[in-house]
Amino acid sequence: MRQRISKILARRRVWSLPYVIFMAIFIVVPLLLIMFYAFQSKVGGFSLENFERFINQPEAANTFIYSIGIALITTIICLVLGYPAAYVLTKLKPSNARLVVMLFILPMWINVLVRTLATVALFDFLRLPLGEGALIFGMVYNFLPFMIYPIYNVLQKMDPSLIEAAEDLGATPRQVFTRVVFPLSMPGIVSGIMMVFMPTISTFAIAELLTMNNIKLFGTTIQENINNGMWHYGAALSLIMLIIIGITSLFTDATSDEGTGDATLL
Repeated sequence: MRQRISKILARRRVWSLPYVIFMAIFIVVPLLLIMFYAFQSKVGGFSLENFERFINQPEAANTFIYSIGIALITTIICLVLGYPAAYVLTKLKPSNARLVVMLFILPMWINVLVRTLATVALFDFLRLPLGEGALIFGMVYNFLPFMIYPIYNVLQKMDPSLIEAAEDLGATPRQVFTRVVFPLSMPGIVSGIMMVFMPTISTFAIAELLTMNNIKLFGTTIQENINNGMWHYGAALSLIMLIIIGITSLFTDATSDEGTGDATLL
């Protein structure tokens, strides 16, 4: 009996069962429910009326386009600020770099609502108006570390011999960066873009607090519909957002593969 139990526990499949059960309950089942409600009418039965309502209602479509725009702006700003920061970190001593990285990650241990309320208090103290500018600032503040860390992680693990080889072949510092460092860091850039873009397009708490609920994002629209009992329409909006995120993920993966293969020494 003991031998049977030890053999069962020795199998890797047994240890993966809790993870499989967790995925089934908290990932697969919610996704199936979203698809089920999205393609149902209020009276029951298969229907596309929820998607037709999204297309025919300019408010929801405009909110969706506006949310994508805010997400793109936030992602671009985070990339512009995050890549140089990650690159500078790789030039520091390992002990100093770890300290700075810890300072970047430390705010992530605090709840996002607390960080956002602190941003609201900062704007109130500086007597700055809450609105679109505050929204973008809050997005960048909350998600910038998600851009810095993956890029820094890739740059840190980059083989120094590749840079040395490019320099030995007469490459200038600019050529070393554009032809070696940047293409090889593309996986970190893609990971950072995904980690910033996806939560930005779906968040609602940051928008509510930093705009006094005057600016609605797509996540806010989904929340309002679900809170008002319009599950079917809310599920359709959620499915649309998931499709956009999935397309973005496929596009960024393809860009990452092309980028890693484009590194040349000359």
